[in-house]
Amino acid sequence: MSIPRVLLTVAAAGALVAGTVAVASAGEANKEPPTVTASDVMPYLHMLQQIADRNGGNRADGTPGYRQSVEAVKQVLDANGFHTRVQGVNLIADWPGGDEKRTLMVGAHLDGVPEGPGINDNGSGSAVVLATAVAVARSHLKPKRHLRFAWWGAEEKGLVGSKAYLDRLSPVQIKHIAAYLNVDMAGINDAGSYMVIDFEDGTAQPIYDYLKTQNRNTIDIPAGGSDGQSFRDRGIPVSGFNTGLDDCYHRACDRVENIKPDVETLSANTMIHAVWGLA
Repeated sequence: MSIPRVLLTVAAAGALVAGTVAVASAGEANKEPPTVTASDVMPYLHMLQQIADRNGGNRADGTPGYRQSVEAVKQVLDANGFHTRVQGVNLIADWPGGDEKRTLMVGAHLDGVPEGPGINDNGSGSAVVLATAVAVARSHLKPKRHLRFAWWGAEEKGLVGSKAYLDRLSPVQIKHIAAYLNVDMAGINDAGSYMVIDFEDGTAQPIYDYLKTQNRNTIDIPAGGSDGQSFRDRGIPVSGFNTGLDDCYHRACDRVENIKPDVETLSANTMIHAVWGLA
């Protein structure tokens, strides 16, 4: 995450985006969402840590560590039946099927900073999105909406990757993105509350619903500070969450050893339930 103030200054969102995003009822969903465990999620974080360790301790944009991170994630997706492409600094993965005129996108930035391996920021969010994508594949989900997953590059340089992706789209293609869900820092929760992006358009509701079943408190935050802002600036409904800053933010100690597996697993299951609810 490039702008930490979004985590330090909590403000209620005051603006609405046009339209609403419908949440599927239990009867409309073709499958109940699965539940993953730490053994499903944590290997992805160990994978990213090992890549950083082999490359001078970081996975920053423009480095071999970043390129290897993209390739490692792509290999997992390819093995699970996704249609993948590397587009500039971004990795994009489409799940076959669903209405492409009502595409649900889910993303996280994959790059870190030169000062450290970037495991909470944002290997944790990248692992949540990857675990969600694999859960879709293993469940053979046939969503009504088309599903597209993204791992953004150069977020730490100012949301460069997500802005570049959207700049390539036509106005019609922008209109076909029904909603975007973002995860940035999801593996450490010292504050105890999940911070949820909410513009009161219905996109955030499945996130609230699931966290309530897990007896977790939530705090509303604006979209600024990570890639959700790029989508928000184009008028696309946005939600997502993070679990807050920690003492190793943008430091060499932002390693896998600091991740709390129970928090990372809860974050993955939260996103899985959100995708099932919206797709």
